[in-house]
Amino acid sequence: MQKKTCDIAIIGAGPGGYTAAIRASQLGSKVILIDKLFVGGVCLNTGCIPTKSLLTCADALDIVKKSAQFGVETKDISFDLSKMIDRKDLIINGLRNSLKNLLLANKIEILQGTCSFETDQTIKVEGHDSCIIEAKKTIIATGSSPQEIPNIEIDRKLIHNSNSLLNLKKLPSSLVVIGGGYIGCEFTSFYARLGVKVTIIEALPSILYSHGKEIADLLSKTFLKQNVSLETNVKVKSIEKTQSSVKVILENEKIIEADIALIAIGRKVNTKGLNLENLNINTDQRKEILVNDQMQTSNKNIYAVGDVLGKWMLAHTASHEALVAVDTIHGIENKMSFDAVPAIIFTKPEIATVGLTEEKAKEKNIEVEVGKFPFSALGKAHASSEKDGFVKIMIDKKTKRILGAGAIGPSASILIAQMGLAITNNLTADSIIETIHAHPTLAESWLEATLISQNRPLNFPPNLKI
Repeated sequence: MQKKTCDIAIIGAGPGGYTAAIRASQLGSKVILIDKLFVGGVCLNTGCIPTKSLLTCADALDIVKKSAQFGVETKDISFDLSKMIDRKDLIINGLRNSLKNLLLANKIEILQGTCSFETDQTIKVEGHDSCIIEAKKTIIATGSSPQEIPNIEIDRKLIHNSNSLLNLKKLPSSLVVIGGGYIGCEFTSFYARLGVKVTIIEALPSILYSHGKEIADLLSKTFLKQNVSLETNVKVKSIEKTQSSVKVILENEKIIEADIALIAIGRKVNTKGLNLENLNINTDQRKEILVNDQMQTSNKNIYAVGDVLGKWMLAHTASHEALVAVDTIHGIENKMSFDAVPAIIFTKPEIATVGLTEEKAKEKNIEVEVGKFPFSALGKAHASSEKDGFVKIMIDKKTKRILGAGAIGPSASILIAQMGLAITNNLTADSIIETIHAHPTLAESWLEATLISQNRPLNFPPNLKI
């Protein structure tokens, strides 16, 4: 078998893997990047990009449906799910080719195949580009896969996971979503707006339970208005299939019938087959790789980033972890902090959080000042006919540092960046108040929320609760 040598081998070409490869190449290392399928990983091929491509189609439909509000008359509105899927595939292929060319431009060798460690500096690649790689250091970035429910088969016809549902070209009349986390909620938001009757089943007390009660409550109310049914605090016992539908039996014996079902109960790490147990690499009970704050495993020659850590299964977190790992390998001081990781859910309305929620602050016995401001009090929201939702900011009462923030409503995914910057740089309430925010914009909401937290409301009645 052919042998190849390099300074750094990177297993997995998702956001963590390809970011590490580019940074390492910039620093002068010879890099080999290996993936069993395509560059881009889950995010580009079966996660972030395809789901957002479809959700953007639903957004376009929403705009057309309410066009009369803007003086634009339309007739005979219709849509074609198969064309939405085709558009999604076109976007993925274009971005995948661009990413591959970017990697090649950075002089990175790309191999396709599955990997297993023979030693901590020797990797066996089997597949399209079978070979033996001798690497001084290795970064594991193999990502994650959809979690399954024992004894329930994903047949990709009646019972789907998040991967297979992305390719469904025939619109069902009804869908049951098992799991009320961000994946289940995004698919619900897409299909509900296309007129599908959706039921969400969630084992926890509410959907999006970890995002805080206020955000969970508002999205729940929005879903109910969209004819979505919510079954919370209950687990699935089994699923029975007929020729053309499913029956989901809950532990309370309630039966929910639908055309198809989606299993969206989370994700599991992809570490199987790597032979980590032979290399003194510590993992937890779920096979998630344990690392220090420089992304180094218990084996000094091997690092790990991204979903395989089981902490923040987000593309942007993996990318930042990759920079920390590569810098460390090259002797550049860098450490990973998770204090200001933004989390976005592209439902309608959008949801974004960063830092501590009010509930988490209380758990840590931190006394916070809370400011909350509704979009309905903003001129720009009225001009755009996007008035539902709010922003919320949490400020340490003693130090006045900004500890956390959340937004639910129009452009929440964009708005949260300001708060991520503030938390990362230990900014205070005064930093926001003294910053001139352009008018009319949605970003003004952060200024107003901060003023409210300090009992200085300007464009909101004093003592009025939202």
